[in-house]
Amino acid sequence: MAGAERRRSTVWGKIRAVRCEDVKEWCVRRLPILEWVPIYDWKENLVPDAVSGMMLAIQQVTQDEQTRGAGYLASGQSQPTPGTFALTSLISANAVERLVPSTGTNFTANNNSGVLGLSEFEMQRIGVAAAVSFLGGIIQVAMFTLHLGHATFLLTEPVISAMTTGAATHVVTSQVKYLLGMKMPYISGPLGFFHIYAYIFENIRSVQLEALLLSLLSIVVLVLVKELNEKFQRNIKIVLPIDLVLIIATSTACCYADMEYVYGLEVVGHIPQGLPPPKLPAMNVLSEVVTEAFGVALVGYVASLALAQSSAKRFKYTVDDNQEFLAHGLSNVIPSFFFCIPSAAAMGRTALLYSTGARTQVACLISCALVLVVIYTIGAMLYWLPMCVLASIIVVGLKGMLMQFRDLKKYWNVDKIDWSIWVTTYMFTICFAANVGLLYGVVCTIVIVIFRFPRAKTLNLKNMKEVEYKYKTEENCESLKQVKIVTVSNPLVFLNARKFHADLMKIIQKDGTSSQACEDVNKCEQNTLLCSFSNGSCHGESLQPCQSEQCVLILDCSGLNFFDYTGVSMLLQIYMDCKNRHIEVLLACCKASLIKAMQYGGNLESENPIFFESVSSAIDASQIPRKYSKFSEQSEV
Repeated sequence: MAGAERRRSTVWGKIRAVRCEDVKEWCVRRLPILEWVPIYDWKENLVPDAVSGMMLAIQQVTQDEQTRGAGYLASGQSQPTPGTFALTSLISANAVERLVPSTGTNFTANNNSGVLGLSEFEMQRIGVAAAVSFLGGIIQVAMFTLHLGHATFLLTEPVISAMTTGAATHVVTSQVKYLLGMKMPYISGPLGFFHIYAYIFENIRSVQLEALLLSLLSIVVLVLVKELNEKFQRNIKIVLPIDLVLIIATSTACCYADMEYVYGLEVVGHIPQGLPPPKLPAMNVLSEVVTEAFGVALVGYVASLALAQSSAKRFKYTVDDNQEFLAHGLSNVIPSFFFCIPSAAAMGRTALLYSTGARTQVACLISCALVLVVIYTIGAMLYWLPMCVLASIIVVGLKGMLMQFRDLKKYWNVDKIDWSIWVTTYMFTICFAANVGLLYGVVCTIVIVIFRFPRAKTLNLKNMKEVEYKYKTEENCESLKQVKIVTVSNPLVFLNARKFHADLMKIIQKDGTSSQACEDVNKCEQNTLLCSFSNGSCHGESLQPCQSEQCVLILDCSGLNFFDYTGVSMLLQIYMDCKNRHIEVLLACCKASLIKAMQYGGNLESENPIFFESVSSAIDASQIPRKYSKFSEQSEV
């Protein structure tokens, strides 16, 4: 009995240990802040992070209360900066204006609600926006639970680019009335974009000249200084915070010149100080904001994910698409209890972090703390800020998204079908809404791929070979050059581009010196796009460059029947990844259209040619003697 008791206690002890380890691993995986904060290098990173955080806080003061970002910083993996986002704000504004219109309300401005000195009417409008944020966050958390982040391969770069550009066009349109100093009713709904400009042209005589001149001056100053900051960012340690300088200058001038009454300039007005006490968002309006909540959840996530993936490429790390759903969901649900509007990552804030040398997410935490200080102390000083200046800051902040029009030339040269998808997705976005444009782009992309796939002649793995050679580069020398040849036998499109990259990286990472065959080939996940050929363990160590062995990867593209922009981008990424590993990449049997697409799609920096007519010519070009001994060959059916 005693022995049995000891065995049971030992078993229970192991179970408790395993459970503790599992819980710890889950917490670290879902809250990455628990992993990087304990190993934070205070000596090396604190100063640049503090400088970047201060610069980011200055920019944030002109746009939002950044306290909403805390949830994302705890659970997010990527570098992009959370906060208010023009696209999600516009979607929320549609719900606010629909449910609590600015005209025809029974509330008066003098009916005080007792919350930060705001009226009942103002609190009701804010409550609708908070409800959109709350429900949008719940939807994102639900998508995380359902692992829908793994379906993001359906969001191709042309679709995301077109949707964000179209949404940015909507935001600029919403600011035109402030830039021109016009009074106009709220216009939304299908084709509302065109109705707004029709109204403006019909009432062009009501444009306020003072507001127009101040808007033009502000835009010119902002663009000019930002361009100079970007041009000389390597030579200066701290960029000029032109947004803050412009706000201070125009607010001071407006106050002392009494421009609100003398010239009739519209100003921001009263800004409440501090944060309201936490309160559950208005549950009675949730059923009426479902459409806007889905729009916020999808548009905010897609725009943020695009920035996260761009940051991951830049700083060489990976992004868990599903984890990002959880991060953004929490950053919308938690702040909604403090009457915050929906948030997402924005290009302007992210670019500012890059340009000011931020090292880690501590820069965002410092920015949050500084913005809180502003909210509780000097927020009321923005009363005199002219609305036309604020609109100019918003429009210039969208410059990066609007510049995506330049991608049209690239898409035209790479794949004209992707070009047509971009144009039509953009048109659907400006004619209807960002979420409608996004849905159209995804459906259109899937339908086109379905119709293009039957053109492919080799969709299955049949008699495919993958060959590996080793050669002596010089006589009586121990130096070896290892050549791996991979045959691409299927179309390369957005549906399989990520898996193509992952499987090819697995092949590259296998130990090239091992000749032991895999005990169970089925354990190696095969891509129908590749003919898997490699020797050695399925879980081999990473192939590191060394003096005794050099590596060459030859991609036989004879079976690559067609491709889209995502597929070309993935080939370029593979080329750069291998180059960073000091692995030479050569492409054989490429069609002329593929060569042209890769040359237009990226900068192929190489002293030697990388495109060859055949595999044999590629082998010859790798400066290996033609007389070689075959190291291994395997066939798969």
